[in-house]
Amino acid sequence: MSTTTRDTHRTRLLEAAQTLLREREYGNITARDLVAASNTNLGSIGYHFGSKEALLNEAIGLALEDWAEAIGRATRSDTRGGLPALMANSLRVVLDDYDSIRPYYLAFIEALARSARSPELRQQLAAHYHRQRDRVAGWITDSLGDTLEPHEARHLASLLIGTADGMLIQSFIDADDAPSSRELATATGKAFAAAGNQPRPTPPS
Repeated sequence: MSTTTRDTHRTRLLEAAQTLLREREYGNITARDLVAASNTNLGSIGYHFGSKEALLNEAIGLALEDWAEAIGRATRSDTRGGLPALMANSLRVVLDDYDSIRPYYLAFIEALARSARSPELRQQLAAHYHRQRDRVAGWITDSLGDTLEPHEARHLASLLIGTADGMLIQSFIDADDAPSSRELATATGKAFAAAGNQPRPTPPS
């Protein structure tokens, strides 16, 4: 098999996985479904990804990273408001565009649950979070300049990612009571304004 053919098979499998993840539940997608949708063969899954689960998880990760890049473009469009604007803009895009990413995010939640029994899957998902932290830390640095050390920007990135993940879960579980992006932006702005009038907290020893 030529290099071009191998690359084409890999691309086809990822595209097929993303299509199937929009249509079906993660656990109901079989290797034969992926082969049929990609017009490849079972050997290609093992050759390129090692397993069906690894293929599906990479497809989920790519979809989420494309989505994160869209969030980044929105947050970088206006850096004048500092961290409050960064957080408000991020949550606005996360929550207002939820429907476009919902199938992948639900699959990601299922993959997280499965990772409890799979060190390989945990490692794959950890790599996804590592890339996301780097990406979000870059947005924070763009927004705040040199006010944070690189490791501090990365720590704050973890907080923002956790906030976005938590809000998505709340929106899925309890959509009627979860706050809207506008409500979150208002509350976040007020909280930061109030915090600016308080003494700076002392880090725990």
